[in-house]
Amino acid sequence: MADKIFRVNMTDLTTTIEDVPADWAGHGGRGLTSTIVAAEVEPTCHPLGANNKLVIAPGLLSGTVAANSGRLSIGAKSPLTGTIKEANAGGTAAQFLARAGVKAVIIEGLPKEDKWYNLALTPEGVTINEETALIGKGNFETIKAIEESREEKLAVITLGPAGEMRMASANISIKDPDGGLRSSGRGGLGAVMGSKKIKYITIDPKDGKVAVAKPEEFKQANRTFAKALVDHPVSQALGEYGTNVLVNIINESGGLPSKNFTQGQFEGHESISGETMADTITQRGGKKKHNCHPGCVIQCSQVYNDANGKKLTSGFEYESIWAMGADCCVDNLDHIAEADQIMDDLGIDSIETSVAMAVAMEAGVLPFGDGEGICRILREDVAKGTGLGRIIGNGTGSVGRSFGITRVPVVKNQGIPAYDPRAIKGIGITYATSTQGADHTMGYTIATNILNVGGKVDPLTNEGQVELSRNLQIATAAIDSTGMCLFIAFAALDDEKCLPALIDLINARFDLTLTGDDVVNLGQYILKTERAFNIAAGFTAADDRLPEFFYTEPLPPHNVVFDFSGEEIDTFWDF
Repeated sequence: MADKIFRVNMTDLTTTIEDVPADWAGHGGRGLTSTIVAAEVEPTCHPLGANNKLVIAPGLLSGTVAANSGRLSIGAKSPLTGTIKEANAGGTAAQFLARAGVKAVIIEGLPKEDKWYNLALTPEGVTINEETALIGKGNFETIKAIEESREEKLAVITLGPAGEMRMASANISIKDPDGGLRSSGRGGLGAVMGSKKIKYITIDPKDGKVAVAKPEEFKQANRTFAKALVDHPVSQALGEYGTNVLVNIINESGGLPSKNFTQGQFEGHESISGETMADTITQRGGKKKHNCHPGCVIQCSQVYNDANGKKLTSGFEYESIWAMGADCCVDNLDHIAEADQIMDDLGIDSIETSVAMAVAMEAGVLPFGDGEGICRILREDVAKGTGLGRIIGNGTGSVGRSFGITRVPVVKNQGIPAYDPRAIKGIGITYATSTQGADHTMGYTIATNILNVGGKVDPLTNEGQVELSRNLQIATAAIDSTGMCLFIAFAALDDEKCLPALIDLINARFDLTLTGDDVVNLGQYILKTERAFNIAAGFTAADDRLPEFFYTEPLPPHNVVFDFSGEEIDTFWDF
């Protein structure tokens, strides 16, 4: 049975199942969400209004046994940036949607009544149910209640209180295999789901299976692909120390933004490093290796316990630890883990909220280093939607505007993540030119600037950075369409067998004859589609710039600035 489009209209509370239009058929994941948003959403619409749509799409390989293929893409016009947006995460939802025969779910309109709803999806369609019991509840309580009320094994997509309050940093959470949460974190897509008054979505694929056109060829390609992933040294480091292995590495490079981007190194880096985290997890009986979705062979997630051996948080990522740690000058991993757990429960982006918190510290709301104070503000202000809580919950730019701060690290109003663009210049090009606001995952030049994956481009020079970012953004857009984890890119850049094996997987799945050129063309198509939406929404080349202070304030220890001209940045789009 061919995959279908499941459409949900929240205005008249109806659902339909539609055939996939021919020009959508070759897309999945980000390629499909951006294609649908570009086709059906008016670029100038209000992101929280009736004309925005929330699009949920598994990747091209989701639901198969292909290694690391469990990422789910969610797209809309972003309430945070005003641009087109895609955020992806692990969990079980992508695989269950694919097994249910879903090409994409399109949620449109706004309810006429002041009521909340949940959606129950099966291969037969979507049922809209009024929801009362779980409104206002945190994500963990919501997941637990759903699991206790149903015997079936379900995938769950949930909205926390931040999304109910339509905060611009609200995310959408996805249950992982152990009942933990994975976040489609960036861009405020939780606020869009909240505007449509959907508290959660359950997915029951029944006995659905994903058809593979050439099973034997698929199996052989997957064997080659998985071996390339597990053999790569970066994959092995991620499995041992998690993504937080980067704290000491980026600190050594002088590109670890600290104290609201005033320094490139953090004195307390050892206390929050991946090595310290791994030792702490071992001592407390947690899990150093953990998968965010079934079939992951890298296992960079982990379970971090408190001092009493009780689970505190899981999926404890470098960017979140950097943001609440070095950027806010907090050197206590337990405080950072507690903040991470609170943000997961509230359903709010741990990067955006933490970068916003550092700007609030510069404004004098809290002293730098006050980890207990951060947790208190999250619990007493953000969770309750007080004035201060909403200022912080609406993101980094919101805090800067509210308190009159000039050092506000955002591009297109989205907080800049864990790599300073003055000391790692390739990532500065990615932040500036990304169609979705500052986002390291759009074109992860850290691979080549710092980790020497896919060659070496000196992070402190301008030469080669635009081309590096462009090539990685094109490749990433294509990877985001497959349902694959971005971390396959390390092996794909270094192992000559990896990318061909990925293409072989797609060809065997659909009985196609794609080549490497087709992958490049797909990535270029996605970037051009997203950029065209943004231009129609009113964005110009002037929006592809970093904040002023990056050009004027030298960053210790290298004492460098970001010194690309606007004309140089604009050459990014010469393809």
